[in-house]
Amino acid sequence: MRLAFGRIGPMIATAVVMVAALAPGATAYASPAPWAAAQIDVGGLARSYELHVPAGVDHPSGLVVNLHAAGATGRDQAALTHYDAVADAHGFIVVYPDGIDMSWADGRGASVPDRQGVDDVGFISALVDQLVAEYHVDRGRVFATGLSAGGFMANRLACDRPDLFAAIAPVAGTLGVNAGCSPSRPVSVLGTYGTADPIVPFDGGTMTGRGGPSDILSAPALIDRWRQVNGCPAASAPDELPSTGDGTGTQRITYAPCAQGTAVVFMRVDGGGHTWPGAPEILPAQAVGPATHGFDASEESWQFFDSHAR
Repeated sequence: MRLAFGRIGPMIATAVVMVAALAPGATAYASPAPWAAAQIDVGGLARSYELHVPAGVDHPSGLVVNLHAAGATGRDQAALTHYDAVADAHGFIVVYPDGIDMSWADGRGASVPDRQGVDDVGFISALVDQLVAEYHVDRGRVFATGLSAGGFMANRLACDRPDLFAAIAPVAGTLGVNAGCSPSRPVSVLGTYGTADPIVPFDGGTMTGRGGPSDILSAPALIDRWRQVNGCPAASAPDELPSTGDGTGTQRITYAPCAQGTAVVFMRVDGGGHTWPGAPEILPAQAVGPATHGFDASEESWQFFDSHAR
């Protein structure tokens, strides 16, 4: 039996509060600050987001859109991924949009926004345009990442708006089998997937999400799709990351150089579950599978973005 995203999101929110209140030294993960809550009107619909701008940064080194899992919020995603700290260290801004019904119209047809025809690609694109103009971000340095449903949405953004996003880093989210993906230009992709994911099956097929069942691409098929789109060569020998003794092992499989200087990198976490690598373990392993400590997905994704700007 596969767990529904609807159970996972509230658990994340509750656990983040518990981490903030109880865990020594956890405030960097659980209480990101300062916050700038805001809204943007897209097609007559008010959409909310949280924005983090590092103090004293006049010329941001980029913009990262960080997308939450279904059943969660942008603030939950910030707390889970500690992306504010990475932004502060490297001088970029990060925005955490909120999905309608705590989900995304990611093309699988299994969410409320998908069924209602919500234009999440339009929402996020308009938000990016606004932030790029306001903070004078180089348009070749706009990126997207996300967990679970947020990972599905990050892939959809790259499929639909490759002109806007130079690179994406989806975690534990691929694409619906019927989601069209014919981007007009290459997009660099860093995909992170656990082989023991109990929610989004590594081998693809039917999964049960917050809004119902959907059929999805396997992680290897998703990586192969991007490899073909980007005209990549065969993979180099896998880079085995050092073991941390947590029962997981990570292979970094790189396809490069691809068209227009892009790359596709597959972070295959053998024995890994439905988690954000390097994040605190706020959910039980029986719910989401084993967490890996072999790398930090937040720092790893920024390093990839920084190296694959346009």
